[in-house]
Formats: sequence, C-alpha cells, structure tokens
Amino acid sequence: MRIGVTVPLLLSDCTNGQSSFTLEADTLAEALERLIETYPLLKVHLYKEQGDIRKHVLIYYNDDNIAWLERLDFPLRPGDKLRVLQAVSGG
Repeated sequence: MRIGVTVPLLLSDCTNGQSSFTLEADTLAEALERLIETYPLLKVHLYKEQGDIRKHVLIYYNDDNIAWLERLDFPLRPGDKLRVLQAVSGG
C-alpha cells in the first residue's frame, strides 16, 4: 500500500528536499521502518539512541498520535497518511 508522508520543512534536508512524499508498506510498523531505511538521516532527529521517539517529536497516523496506539502492526488502507511534527517551545 502506498501512503502519503509529510515531514516538517526543517527536516526536508534529510529527505532529499521533500517535505511531502509517498512510501510503500503493508503495515504502519513497516511504514515507520521504511521511512528510516529510505531516509536514514531522519533517524537521529526522530528517535533516541534507545529507539524511543524523541519527546519533541509527534508522529501521526491519520488523526492519531502513534504514541496513543496499542499496536502498530495493522494493515494500511488507501488514503492513509503519516505526518511527522516537531513540537517547538521557547519564548
């Protein structure tokens, strides 16, 4: 299944200048793996060394934060989207 992926413009230097693109995967877990396989420079920005998602990074599958999902191994459907967001703080 081909799904749409968006990343913040600030991370587009890790994705060959693209902030929007597609990935081919059968499950959400596989889509996350393919994202890092296809764009390995993203890994340091999205994940801690232990493999957990960084606190300031939010990854949404359609309208759901993947941190809220009980599992990631469910099949993808036509029209599904994966969005990477970075929380910004400061004053």
